[in-house]
Amino acid sequence: MRLRDKVTIITGGGTGIGKAIATVFAAEGARVVIAGRHILNLTEVVKQIESNGGKAIAIATDVSDEAQVKNLVKQTITNYGRIDVLVNNHAHMPPLDADVIDMPMDYWNKSLEVNLTGMMMLTKEVIKHMIPRQTGSIVNISSIAGVTPDPNHSAYSATKWGIIGFTASLAGEVGKYNIRANCLSPAGTSTELFQDGMAMMAKKKGMTYDEFMNKILESYAMKRVVKPSEVATVALFLASDDASAVTGQNLIVSCGFQVLHPGMIS
Repeated sequence: MRLRDKVTIITGGGTGIGKAIATVFAAEGARVVIAGRHILNLTEVVKQIESNGGKAIAIATDVSDEAQVKNLVKQTITNYGRIDVLVNNHAHMPPLDADVIDMPMDYWNKSLEVNLTGMMMLTKEVIKHMIPRQTGSIVNISSIAGVTPDPNHSAYSATKWGIIGFTASLAGEVGKYNIRANCLSPAGTSTELFQDGMAMMAKKKGMTYDEFMNKILESYAMKRVVKPSEVATVALFLASDDASAVTGQNLIVSCGFQVLHPGMIS
């Protein structure tokens, strides 16, 4: 088991990619602390993990609230005594497309508050406990929108580019403490949220879901979207000792989206 007894906090762990990461990490022996805003989703994931012999607890947390962030870390230390791995998977994406000229300020501010400030606050509290132990691994989930332009979604895209920069800067700061920080950028991933979003866009364009998806898949070299489990296994690699010499990196998990858009990569 690659994460045997490793205490791991995973934000956004109640659904989608976060749920997949929590499940895979628990199967690899991690003691998982699943955080997110919706406690019912979190407890359901905990039940699934425990039914398979894993160890997990759920802590309701809004990462944009500093007091709740501190409570998450405090409860983790109270329950397990340490933190070995942090996976910052939480994200906020505004529900509607918005050009910059029409950008509602609450869209912009909420995206930064959750995606960037929330990540910084939680990382700040976690490394306070990693530094004295001279060990730790941090995995930040960005997006393909952080390495390619994403018109009409500049608030989300700006935060995802920011996560990659934050990760690289963090790696330079904490490397001397034997703490690694890496980033993972998935393209479209077959979560319920993704499928709902594609259905909305298809309707907006007057197309069936299948027609719209067939058009979308032309942008992927492998002609399919990513599975949540495929993101989770890359996160497992980055979190584990298999990546003991890897830090400050951004791994793209995209089924080859960027292969067909080479001019868009920064």
